[in-house]
Amino acid sequence: MSKKSLIFHLVAHKGYFKNLETENISKNQILFVSISQVYLPLLNMFANLESDGIPFKMGMTITPTLCAQLSDPVLQQQYIEWLDKLILLGEREVSKYPTDSKKYQLAQHYLKTVKRDKRDFIETFNQDILSKFSYYAKRGNLELFATSATFSFLPHISDFDEAINAQIEIGLLSHKHYFGIAPEGFYLPHFGYSQGFERNLKSYGLNYTILEPQGLLFGQPAPEMGIFSPVRASNSFAFFAKDPDTTNDICGKDGYIIKPAYRNQQKDIGFDSDLSDLEGFLDESNSRCPTVFKYWSNSSQEEFYDLEKAKEQIKIDAKDFLDKKVEKLRAAEKILGDKNYSLVCAIEPELLGNVWFEGIDWLEQIFRQAVSIDDVLIENCCDVT
Repeated sequence: MSKKSLIFHLVAHKGYFKNLETENISKNQILFVSISQVYLPLLNMFANLESDGIPFKMGMTITPTLCAQLSDPVLQQQYIEWLDKLILLGEREVSKYPTDSKKYQLAQHYLKTVKRDKRDFIETFNQDILSKFSYYAKRGNLELFATSATFSFLPHISDFDEAINAQIEIGLLSHKHYFGIAPEGFYLPHFGYSQGFERNLKSYGLNYTILEPQGLLFGQPAPEMGIFSPVRASNSFAFFAKDPDTTNDICGKDGYIIKPAYRNQQKDIGFDSDLSDLEGFLDESNSRCPTVFKYWSNSSQEEFYDLEKAKEQIKIDAKDFLDKKVEKLRAAEKILGDKNYSLVCAIEPELLGNVWFEGIDWLEQIFRQAVSIDDVLIENCCDVT
């Protein structure tokens, strides 16, 4: 009997920046927003699934530059100070509205979320969220890929073998430093591959990577099973192909993120409110920046964001996504016969948390609903090779 595997892989990256001016910590807010809307929600998702006994597996790449920032004590303290500013802003927001108004309810909800983020970051994770990702990797839930030192597009330097090896080697040293694990998988930044990279990667003990689908489909010889099985090079290094439809399912013209029930990520009090209302949150230049206080849905009627409607839409969209991927795997089995099949859904976590506010909850729903599917397993690349 054939085995059908659905694989999720998230690639988390931030270019390195570090502003040391304590009065201008909002300049680091790109990182801080991602901690609050992506990385902490991911860890909370893992904890929810773990406590409920829901099996889950997922691959993830956390780049060296992002690891360096997440582990930096100065940036950790700045993040806490940024949360404190958000809490003060939230308390002012709550006090502005009648207690029976929709804005009051949403402001209260967001304020509680910010306070929970601060508590989780300090007390639950001891300001060290990387160690928690490592914990789930050692439990077998999370497969962590290494990646290159500077997240550069490696084909641009493919003529310089020493440079390629340096990118791989420093990336591996960083991975082992932060996670204490020797990885089997290596993420090529932006899926950038040039012929012969498999020799460099294999020489460092790495066994597989993920490519754009055309990287396999246009290869010579063409892969017998298309994107539904890893392809092996002559040295046994394996190439997985990413599903070509996943990103479009999420953020295409008819993607999930535009559904009217979801939160409008563009309308933010950081840009819409009077500067006097933002006093104490903005830096000394009064440069506007995002907050977590967003009150509107995607509806064209300018409706207030409704948490319950969003939760119902999340369940619908998780089922729709699962149905599409399961049907794709079943169709491949019907055409190609009794073999093992895999489908890799590679997603930028920033897309799930920052661009699509409900994206992490959607991913959690996928894991919960997948339990009821008998013939498709949620697995990692290491389970398939």
